[in-house]
Amino acid sequence: MTTRRTFMSVAGAALGLMMSTAPAMAQEEVLTLHQFLPAQANVPKQILDVWADRVEAESDGRIKVERYPSMQLGGAPPELMDQAIDGIADIVWTVVGYTPGRFPSTEVFELPFMVDDARAASYAYAKMFESRMKDTEFKDVHIIGTWVHGPGMFHTKDPVTVPADLQGMKIRGGSRLVNDLLTRVGAEPIGMPVPAVSEALSKGVLDGTTIPWEVTAALKVPELVGNHTEFDGTALYTLTFVLAMNKDRYDAMSDENKAVIDANSGVAFSIFAGGTQADADLPARQLAVDRGNNIITVSEEDAAKWGEIVQPIYADWIADLEGKGIDGQALIDEAKALMGEYTAEMDNWAK
Repeated sequence: MTTRRTFMSVAGAALGLMMSTAPAMAQEEVLTLHQFLPAQANVPKQILDVWADRVEAESDGRIKVERYPSMQLGGAPPELMDQAIDGIADIVWTVVGYTPGRFPSTEVFELPFMVDDARAASYAYAKMFESRMKDTEFKDVHIIGTWVHGPGMFHTKDPVTVPADLQGMKIRGGSRLVNDLLTRVGAEPIGMPVPAVSEALSKGVLDGTTIPWEVTAALKVPELVGNHTEFDGTALYTLTFVLAMNKDRYDAMSDENKAVIDANSGVAFSIFAGGTQADADLPARQLAVDRGNNIITVSEEDAAKWGEIVQPIYADWIADLEGKGIDGQALIDEAKALMGEYTAEMDNWAK
């Protein structure tokens, strides 16, 4: 009887221990994902949440991704990359241009009138990351995805049709190359992370901003300016993004969990992210149309005049990279070839 009671007592204790630890056993990894936009904005809602939900589902609950929007873990958007490197956050989504000159090869996709399709550029960016940037500029972090947004454009209080219209305007730029572009067309560039744009517009600190359509809704830009200038054909500019993970955190994961992260990384994810962000442009544009805002479309012919003004950025950028031991012209040639390769593959697939 004593033996039976002892056995039942031990068995009961063991069962209780198993039940109390079951959730922890099922959830081996809790990863923090930090980024600068509100949770309801397009990128968090349509890209980051989709990625995180997929990782959680495909890991059968072994991985949980805790999402922290609007810099809830502290710091400022330009600090996000270092937060991933230092382990303050496990994963971050950030604009590469928030740290000017630190990842120079990515700037090939930020040159003016370089990109005409976000999916093609995201494909090229992901390919060039693997071959050129992974073990050099990004060696201190584990990169999950690399992509660009849809066409960058002007959103201003006064109409902008030709470069002269920007003379003296204070315009927010998102990277050093965009700021260079703004200077060459006569504007005064104001560098600031995108979350600060709404307040700066409302207080008169800015006369306008450069951003793609898709983020205008989250920032309430159509309510703060009445004019939007878009370009037919090749985009005025694009910015580059990364979804980056702390390297030690990734290396410490089990092979099984790494496989889940890997399956949701790389070229396919990058194309999805860039394409999804670009696809969100049209609904955001419609909000400005519905408000009766003035939408100016610069034709490809007229855009060529803008291109002539900003073309020297290419030569200056190539010279700058040469000083860093990087062949900038080779980056331009490869990026164009890869974007063309993607477009050709899509055209063949469509046939």
